[in-house]
Amino acid sequence: QVQLVESGGGLVQAGGSLRLSCAASGTIFRINTMGWYRQAPGKQRELVAGITGGGSTDYTDSVKGRFTISRDNAKKLVYLQMNSLKPEDTAVYYCNRAAWIGGTMSRMPFDSWGPGTQVTVSS
Repeated sequence: QVQLVESGGGLVQAGGSLRLSCAASGTIFRINTMGWYRQAPGKQRELVAGITGGGSTDYTDSVKGRFTISRDNAKKLVYLQMNSLKPEDTAVYYCNRAAWIGGTMSRMPFDSWGPGTQVTVSS
């Protein structure tokens, strides 16, 4: 059974930075495209960044140039470096599997989700 645990969230002022981490277990981590999803209050959960096992990356337009996804396959860790944060980035952030189709990311999460980590950006 897959287990995902996110950490690193917090309260930050607009323009600030945070680095999120995700520890994965129970899966052949290195072959899976992994992604960071986020869910703001009253909104659907959206995929914001994805990374293949080989290190190719993709981002949703709203975070391009500000967020960087990376991974450590040996340690089964996925990271999300978030810079120039905006109030609209406020959400609970989750990591989970993603798909890589035609050179871009798409949703394909495992059934189970981790607890997520809250990111709050104040204006």
